[in-house]
Amino acid sequence: MLSDVLSKIKWLGHDGFEISSDDIRLVVDPYQIEDGEPADIILITHPHFDHCSVDDIEKIRTPATVFVTEAESARKLTGDVRVVKPGDRLTVMGIDIEAVPAYNTNKDFHPKKNKWLGFIITIDGVRIYHAGDTDLIPEMNDLSVDIALLPVSGTYVMTAAEAVEAAGKIKPKVAIPMHYDAIVGTRDDAAKFKAALSGVCEVVVLNK
Repeated sequence: MLSDVLSKIKWLGHDGFEISSDDIRLVVDPYQIEDGEPADIILITHPHFDHCSVDDIEKIRTPATVFVTEAESARKLTGDVRVVKPGDRLTVMGIDIEAVPAYNTNKDFHPKKNKWLGFIITIDGVRIYHAGDTDLIPEMNDLSVDIALLPVSGTYVMTAAEAVEAAGKIKPKVAIPMHYDAIVGTRDDAAKFKAALSGVCEVVVLNK
């Protein structure tokens, strides 16, 4: 089951992912994407231009697309927009979605008070954690997930070393690095993350 779900996760670059379940296509934070298949559900973690990119959203949205996001991003969107805050849960097209906190602890780019988001998405019984733009935060101690998508670039988010520590707290079966090879961070950050977790958990470095 885990391997089946893992095979349905596609990295779109930066923090962007496509996750498929049966006939449902869910996309998180599309940025600098090619024109693609229409998205049934789009999750937006926060309003920064590289996460809530209206131009990229327009490439894959349809009149029936459902958005799940926080209040500030919602103001940039039209259509069926579901506004959530950390701790909220909802089901969209049979997919369970939980909003969780994402924030900085030692920098000011993503303040906790803004209530910006990560998400836990349950697909075919497998819990996938998209951390959003975050540092290592105490709430990670309470997560129970199978797959963790974790930022590794540093600067605006966790460094690769901090992401390794996060994976140690979260204890996913599989960890996937993100937030690199676009604005900040390189493939070296992803490689360091993978090497440091050897023997701890499986790390999959996806290609676009």
